[in-house]
Order: sequence, then structure tokens, then C-alpha cells
Amino acid sequence: MDITYLLWLQDFRNSIEGVLDPFMDWVSMFGVRTALLLPVFVYWCLNKKKGLFILYAWKLSQTFNALVKLTACVYRPWVRDARIIPAGDAIYMATGYSFPSGHTMMATPIYGGMAVYTKNKLLRCFFIAAILLTMFSRNYLGVHTPQDVLVGFLLGFAAIYIAQKIFDYLDRNPEKDVLVMIISGLAGILTLVYVTYKPYPMDYVDGKLLVDPVKMQVDSWGDAGGFTTLAVLWYIESRFIKFDPTGWNLKGVILCVIGMIPLYWLIWNVRSIIPASVSPHMNKFLKESILLFYIIIVWPLVIKLFNRK
Repeated sequence: MDITYLLWLQDFRNSIEGVLDPFMDWVSMFGVRTALLLPVFVYWCLNKKKGLFILYAWKLSQTFNALVKLTACVYRPWVRDARIIPAGDAIYMATGYSFPSGHTMMATPIYGGMAVYTKNKLLRCFFIAAILLTMFSRNYLGVHTPQDVLVGFLLGFAAIYIAQKIFDYLDRNPEKDVLVMIISGLAGILTLVYVTYKPYPMDYVDGKLLVDPVKMQVDSWGDAGGFTTLAVLWYIESRFIKFDPTGWNLKGVILCVIGMIPLYWLIWNVRSIIPASVSPHMNKFLKESILLFYIIIVWPLVIKLFNRK
């Protein structure tokens, strides 16, 4: 059934000569990269607690993705059926295992967290539609099955739910924040230990390994490792920086928008500042850690100095 659906979408793509392929590819990439600017703006400018909640759900969802994906070890649709031909360049980004969809699990907590945060019904509908469109784009491009994106959505939603419960608990028990940080950091570390030392299928086709588990572990060092980094940086900011958001005013918004410029550059180019001698695992970990360090520590320090003046 799932392969039949993907083949139907593939026939439709071919019938319109791939007109929608660039748009669907853009939707997929926006949800995992550029969309990060949304909760960061909330964190810096509007509501520190709400912004941190979305960022926490985002990293928690990625940790879930690492756990489930490297446990299930499900191959991509075109491995299961050679008739599936992914659209355009999507295949180059869709490496490794298929289940669940990583793009969906990154987009869901960001868009979903924004939907929880906003009280505007129109914006809420927009963010929900963005989740659904991201899910569909992964099917349309032929890189994920329906069950991949559905489970990815459910796990992403679970991350939002758990994060909301944690932050509600901290509202009632603010003195327990260090305990939450420690548990979160340990969860990331234990996930890394698990995915590094668990056994993996070693299936070959024509002498070529279908999925190299070492390469899959690299992504996990950014996902689960980033969750640990977030917990550490959360502690540092809450104890030593303690910045206040700029607020919804002209100068504050301008300051946050200025901060987005280097962040946007880092999102797309952070690997260029990491030495080539660094191992792939540590490269991925540093990539996520640098992004989070800028978001949680660097620009909040600038905002704090601005607020003092």
C-alpha cells in the first residue's frame, strides 16, 4: 500500500514534468533549517520561557529520532522497491535509514511549538498546515513512506507534549530546574552510548553496504549530543547570564533581526569553521553545539548589554 502510494505520486510528478519538485524540496529544507529562526526570535525578543520550551522540544524530538531510527533500521523506499526514483536532489539529503522521518521530526516541534505559543488562530492554522505540508513533501519527493512521516509527526508531537509538561512542572517547582537539566543531559549521553554500541544490520547489494551504521551514528551525535549541549547551556544562561528578551519594540526587534544574520549564516555554513581534522562524529556534535551556543549564550549576552544601556 505504501509503495503503491509513492508510485502514484511519482507518476503524478512525471506527468507534470517535475514542476513542483523545487517547491517541495524547499518546503523540506525550510522546516529543518530556516524554520529554526522562528523559536529563536521568540526566545530573544518575545518570551524567553516559551522560546526555550520550543527549542527544548526540538532537541528532544531529534533525540527520539536517533533512538527510534537506529533501533528500527528500516531501509529507504527505493531500497525496498527499485521502481521508486526520488525527485531531483532529494536522494542526496535522504541518506541512511528511513523510519521515522527526520525532517518531520525537526519541523513538527518547531511549527507545533509555535502553534502552541501563539494565540492567533490564523497563525496557528498556518503552522499546522506547515507541518502537514512538510510531511507530504517527504512522500512527494519519494524519500519517505506514509508511515515514516506519520510516526515522525507523532513522536514530534510527543516531544512537544513532554516538553510542555516539564515546563509546566518547572513553573510550579522552579527550584527543580537543575534536576531537569541533569536528566536531559544524561538522556542525550545515554542515547549516544546506545546508538554507538548497539548491533546493526550489515546487508550488502552487489558488494556495497546498504547503510553504513557509522554514518548513521554521526547524525545522532548532532541530535542526541545537541540535547546534552542544550541542557548545559541552559544551566549556564540561567545562572550566569540571565538575560531578558528585548520585547516587542522597534529597537528590540531590530536587534534580534541583526542577530539572525550570523545565525542564518551558521545554519548553512557552520561546518566551514570546524577544522577538517576533526572526526565526523565530533564534527556533527560541534556543528550543533556552536549553533546552540550562539542562540543560548552569545546573542543573549549582546541583548543583556543592550538592555543595560
